[in-house]
Amino acid sequence: MRKIVLLLLLAALPLHAATTVTLLHFSDYHSHVLPYYTDEGEHGGIARAVRYLAGEKQRGALVFSGGDTINKGAPAWSDKYGCVEWPWWNGIVDAMAFGNHDADYGLPAFEQCKRSVTYPILSANTVGFKRYAVFTVKGIRIGVFALAGSDFPTLVHVEGLSFSDPFAAARDAVRDLRKKEHADVVVMIGHQHAEADYEMARKVPGIDLIFGSHSHLKRDLTRIEGTRTWFISPWQYLGYVSRVQLTFERRKLTDVRGSLVPIDDKLAEDEAIAARVRTMQGELERDPAYADLFRTIGTLDRAMSVRDVATYTLDTVRKAANADIALSTVSSFRAALPKGSITFEKLRDALPYENEIVVCTMDGESVLRLMDYSKSREGTDSEAYFSGVLPQLTRNPNRQIYRVAATDYLANVAWRDAFKCEKEKTGKRVRESVKASLSP
Repeated sequence: MRKIVLLLLLAALPLHAATTVTLLHFSDYHSHVLPYYTDEGEHGGIARAVRYLAGEKQRGALVFSGGDTINKGAPAWSDKYGCVEWPWWNGIVDAMAFGNHDADYGLPAFEQCKRSVTYPILSANTVGFKRYAVFTVKGIRIGVFALAGSDFPTLVHVEGLSFSDPFAAARDAVRDLRKKEHADVVVMIGHQHAEADYEMARKVPGIDLIFGSHSHLKRDLTRIEGTRTWFISPWQYLGYVSRVQLTFERRKLTDVRGSLVPIDDKLAEDEAIAARVRTMQGELERDPAYADLFRTIGTLDRAMSVRDVATYTLDTVRKAANADIALSTVSSFRAALPKGSITFEKLRDALPYENEIVVCTMDGESVLRLMDYSKSREGTDSEAYFSGVLPQLTRNPNRQIYRVAATDYLANVAWRDAFKCEKEKTGKRVRESVKASLSP
């Protein structure tokens, strides 16, 4: 009788119990230690993120950083404190991707930062970096790699760093993770634009999941069309964390689920980190070298969304350059602005780049071709916002000349193949022009 009961119990058990592994990822933190205003309310704050991710880590999750953990120039925190927070992630972060801003203060400073952490910093196509790491959770082997995007040679001018082709490096990393390391799943944690991530998923088989970075996109979990690769991107500045659950049966990936977790005022803070940030932020704001950044430069009678900031900025650029049209990449605008007093540091959050205004003189047909190019870039990393006489131009393309103002980044980098003209340097900076327009 006992034997029959035992056999019945065994028959009721599942043949192969499923195993679920949780992965979390944040990226493009850029030294934003404080909570900040967004179109969706207050987000971010390293004390909240540390508390949340530490709790998930204790429950068995793997935690990854997509890189760009510091940012020279804006905000001012890392100019004063460098990478002081990197060790705060020890015991929480399992691996970090090398981002284009992580060596902003030079290679010796980066090496010192690197020595302060216990987690590996990965970049499969950067000389001197570890290509990948493998983690075993519940018997599942998780292979993780990172890349320096194809734009790193343009963005990173640091002696001692060199970068090879990211697609070739990805193929090698995926091959080795699968064949040599016997990884059950392969994950890419950063650091290249979303367009390249999607292209890589199509051209490099064997990547199960890509955590988006570099493009600062907020994008829910989605399967990349035509592939078996999943993609999710957590925006920027610790505003969100990507949380993905991978389910396996017999060590074979059978299900992928995920969401973006808001790091907002509903989450508790790590009290020790919060106290440390308050003290250090106070010292920063009192430091004579930085105090001017925290003085009011103007007042807004209403809050501005990111798109509002873009519209206001481009209108200002157009007037400053005496232009008919102004344009800039969407990536130039990073944050919303709250109602009330605006400091230069808040403005730098919204406009983090010191772009110069350049002007081209174009005929109507050339401007229309530029507009057509703009349409082709919609939804990509080089999408642009416009301000000016575009409706009139559409109705009357035969007007002889138009003055077209743009950021030097758009004209010389992002749209260099389309923005072909004699570029007039105005000597004016976008952010300084906006600052002057806000001043009473």
